[in-house]
Amino acid sequence: MIIFDLDGTLLNTAKDLEIALNYALKEHNLPLKNEQETLSLLGNGIDMLVAGAIPNGKSNPKFSEIFATFKSYYSEHLNDNTVPYEGIIPLLKVLQQKGIKMGIVSNKFDEGVKALAKKFFSGLINHAQGVTDTVKKKPAPDAVFALIKAQHAEQEANIYVGDSEVDIATANNAGVPCISVSWGFRSKTTLQHLKAQTIIDKPEDLLKFIPTKQ
Repeated sequence: MIIFDLDGTLLNTAKDLEIALNYALKEHNLPLKNEQETLSLLGNGIDMLVAGAIPNGKSNPKFSEIFATFKSYYSEHLNDNTVPYEGIIPLLKVLQQKGIKMGIVSNKFDEGVKALAKKFFSGLINHAQGVTDTVKKKPAPDAVFALIKAQHAEQEANIYVGDSEVDIATANNAGVPCISVSWGFRSKTTLQHLKAQTIIDKPEDLLKFIPTKQ
């Protein structure tokens, strides 16, 4: 099975996250963040995105209020500008034709993950797992294990595909090989510094690592 990260791997969600973050910051009279600053904060979940953008992070007495503003706005606007990266849909169609199981794991809240998966990948990827009360955020392996169980893929050659240091750590914690992508929220140079096992530059390059049969 191919286990895909969502943000920065399948979908370019950066602009909608940036807009939602700045909406919340503006509502609470805090300095706004530019695109690069927002990108540097992505990968650890939306709570850490907000925490990283405000003074004193989660220790800020207004954190819960600011986060609630962000989540409410983002829930309503999570696909205003979000699109799959170029080449992703053709890749998924080829994998489906090959009979390869696929799933999504994300540090987004579970409802948001499932909503995005349904909008963009309906009919291609049927299983998506976000953060819940019982499924911890990556790099904990909980979401990966939940997905493998849901797909009955315990005995298969599973591969994790992601764009960040969190994904590398998640794959390691889950005991599955990781393929890192250079088109997401971390540069190829950054991934090399993180000692990524394998880096691909285009979605179709993933096909080189897929066995004929699983």
